[in-house]
Amino acid sequence: MIRALTFSLLLWLSLPAHAIDPSDKLEDPVQDELYQRITEEVRCLVCQNQSIANSTAPLAADLRREIRRMIEEGSNETEIKDFLVERYGDFVLYRPRFRSWNLVLWLGPIVLLTVGFIALVVNVRRRKNLPVDEDAP
Repeated sequence: MIRALTFSLLLWLSLPAHAIDPSDKLEDPVQDELYQRITEEVRCLVCQNQSIANSTAPLAADLRREIRRMIEEGSNETEIKDFLVERYGDFVLYRPRFRSWNLVLWLGPIVLLTVGFIALVVNVRRRKNLPVDEDAP
């Protein structure tokens, strides 16, 4: 009896997960592919670890509807992403655009790896030139 109640409770709680986007696909396959691609690339601002395509948050549903409306009105991917970035900031995109102010974020790891490699090479060369103590065990 307890198993059946637990199972039905879990089943009931999982129903909102199936209500991600109840609307039908867009009629134009090109527009539908664009819609799918954009919703996978836009971060849910509530969940932050999910795209809006996979999120059940009300804000994600609103963003999906807004993106769908813009696509149906003829907006392209750049216009839609510009709208989202203007409204929510660069954080809304999983792959933020390359801009001068975020240059450190893009080039920082490369610079740190290069500096680390150079330090390693210098350290190995210095140790190679040290005299060897032959009396040491």
